Amino acid sequence: MARSSRRALVNAQADGWTCVIVTNGRTIQQETKIRNPGLDRLVQGWVVSEAVGHKKPEPEIFQAAAAAVGLPLPGAWVIGDSPHADIAGADALGLRSVWVTDGRPWTQGSYEPTHTAPDVASAINHAIGTRP
Repeated sequence: MARSSRRALVNAQADGWTCVIVTNGRTIQQETKIRNPGLDRLVQGWVVSEAVGHKKPEPEIFQAAAAAVGLPLPGAWVIGDSPHADIAGADALGLRSVWVTDGRPWTQGSYEPTHTAPDVASAINHAIGTRP
C-alpha cells in the first residue's frame, strides 16, 4: 500500500471517520491481504464476503460493514475500483461513492459514481473533505 494511502487513512481517522474494508473473497486469503501490509491497524474493521455469506454489490455486505463498527449505513462513502461491485453497490443503497479510476474511463451507463479519483489516497481525501 502506498505511503500516500496510509497517510490518507490516518487523516480520515483523525478527522473522525470510521474506515471499514469490504471485500469479496475467501476469508483467510483476504485477511492475509489486510494484515500483511498493516491495514488492520489503519481501519476500524473489515467484512469479507465468505464470512458474511454475501458478495458486493449485494446490500447485505455493506450493511454488515456498518454493523461491524456499530454505525448506520446512511452517510457512508464507498470507495472502490470496481464499477460493478463497488459503485453499483453504493448506488443501489443510495450511498455516495468514489471510483478509483487507475487511468480507466467510466463506461457504465445505468449508474455513476459521485466522484472519481485517480488513486486510493485521492479518493479518501475527497471523501473526508466532504464532511458537513
